[in-house]
Amino acid sequence: MELLAQQAKALGIELADAQLAQFKTYYSEMVLWNRRVNITGITEWQEVLTKHFLDSLSVGLAISDELKSKGVFLDVGAGAGFPGIPLLIAFTGMRGTLLDSTAKKTAFLRHIVDALGLDAAEVITDRAETLARSPEHRERYDLVFGRGVARMSVLAELTLPFARVGGLVVAQKLVDADEEIETAENAIGLLGGRLKEVIPVAQKGLENRALVVVEKISRTPDRYPRRAGIPSKRPL
Repeated sequence: MELLAQQAKALGIELADAQLAQFKTYYSEMVLWNRRVNITGITEWQEVLTKHFLDSLSVGLAISDELKSKGVFLDVGAGAGFPGIPLLIAFTGMRGTLLDSTAKKTAFLRHIVDALGLDAAEVITDRAETLARSPEHRERYDLVFGRGVARMSVLAELTLPFARVGGLVVAQKLVDADEEIETAENAIGLLGGRLKEVIPVAQKGLENRALVVVEKISRTPDRYPRRAGIPSKRPL
């Protein structure tokens, strides 16, 4: 766990012994669970360290200190909990909702949230297109995360409806995704967003990663998102 502590520090994150213990438990439980139910294709420690834990913590580069201390986020397509759970471990003042449409994954998420004692976490099994119609979730979040969910034009429709005006969407993409981002700018604008910045991740092992940060500048029109499956079939 010393290596995790050192590399997290390089990202500007100090992890206490109790937090490192949570990451150790997270890893152990994920590997055990994965023997019964396939929730991730990455289980070897070094790969988990870089491609899951540090990749998730790198999202902190796009989050202000104020939001790290009290921000509320939604992780769309949370899968095995990345980036949401590592962020909840690292930034103990944050609250987060982990959303995934696959019940076997949300079953694991509920298990690990309990195992780690993450009282500030909520787990929901649903599609983003459906949940975004709920007044309890629409335009309620300071931050919305998307990691490997879809191309940027599709991801924008699945995330921006959840962000409050003034909030941010942070998408984890490859550093050479310029064409994908440019193609998505029209969709981002239609949904009330504006590209704020692209932050390269200069962390060993993550040099090919970047954070695409979109600011919510106006309310998303009521007609978005379209019904389940349509955003991916007919991107804006």
